[in-house]
Amino acid sequence: MIRAQLLSLVAALGAALLLAPIQAPARDVVVKATELHVGDGRRLQNAVIVVREGRIAAVGPAAEVAIPEGLPRLQAAVVTPGLIDARSVVGLAGYLNQPHDQDQLESSAPIQPQLRAIDAYNARERLVEWLRSLGVTTLHTGHGPGTLVSGQTLIAKTRGGSVDEALLRAPAMLASHLGPGAFGAERRSPGTRAKQIALLRQQLIRADEYRKKHAAAKRGSEPARDLELEALAEVLDGRLPLLITAYREQDIRSALRLREEFGIRIVLDGAAEAYLTLEDIRAAGVPVLLHPTMARQFGEMENASFSTARALHEAGIPFALQSGFEAYVPKTRVVLWEAAIAVAYGLPFDAALHSLTLGAARILGIEDRVGSIEPGKDADLVLFDGDPFEYTTRIQAVLIEGERFEGQ
Repeated sequence: MIRAQLLSLVAALGAALLLAPIQAPARDVVVKATELHVGDGRRLQNAVIVVREGRIAAVGPAAEVAIPEGLPRLQAAVVTPGLIDARSVVGLAGYLNQPHDQDQLESSAPIQPQLRAIDAYNARERLVEWLRSLGVTTLHTGHGPGTLVSGQTLIAKTRGGSVDEALLRAPAMLASHLGPGAFGAERRSPGTRAKQIALLRQQLIRADEYRKKHAAAKRGSEPARDLELEALAEVLDGRLPLLITAYREQDIRSALRLREEFGIRIVLDGAAEAYLTLEDIRAAGVPVLLHPTMARQFGEMENASFSTARALHEAGIPFALQSGFEAYVPKTRVVLWEAAIAVAYGLPFDAALHSLTLGAARILGIEDRVGSIEPGKDADLVLFDGDPFEYTTRIQAVLIEGERFEGQ
């Protein structure tokens, strides 16, 4: 009797499973947008995005896109690509602002290119979650300004429980800083601009000699490994850009001279006085990760302008906005708000959005994965209930590779 009842129960459960609708994978979804910003300047009205296995399978006007049956659906007034924070220390710097969660700067020596961001990044840091809720789906983060060469950076998604799950690229760039902000404590070496350039030039020369010895040595007789010189050799080989924080005009010009002298790829960071050197920056073909629009204007930033983003755009210089480094809690700014203020000071809407999406992706070299809403790319999306740069607009949801997270 009991056996017959069990068989009957199993049969009933099997029938129920067969009749139940097949559930779509968690990373399959359809997103409908009253207005869709593709990321490359195009806007689509009444658009649809079909996401399959975390990637964009189709996108276009609703009348032209076939919508698969059985997929969950989301609706928003405005949809944009996931936002990219082009320069941050989040994940190395934590929200508690205590010694145990402040790994963004090692000040024991002026030049430490061997320090790897991947060894310090905390994917579970609450600041990562906070930025994600504000639309940031990709972070370029790592060692910050404050020493002549502070270490390496990485690029990560704002999801995953470990650096390995979040990682897009490591190393991404090598962080350097020219100017008073990177002088040694109590004016110890390097205590002047000339000493900074001399030290950096000498180490680049040493790295050049190191790589030449390795290239010429017979197998088994190579010089002993030097992690510092190996990292600088990657800069000389062109595999790793040198990210140079330089706010003052004279420091920007020094960075451009280093680029020309060693034939290296550089990216300018900060660049508060870039408006004084637009022609030289453009002629050098150097992109700019501009300081946060609302960054406090004192010290090296005393001549910063709210309209520098507009000046870079009008000059045709590739640039992206960033959250940068903040010494006080909560340790980070929000690029969406920084871009909104740049719009208020003359930067066109599309150019501002471009600086947080495809423009940033191109500078970081990740445009094959993120930055625009195109078939084959990661389904990183932000769903807004209104104008993204309007302060009262709410972020309804954030998708990273099709996985849904709450906005705010």
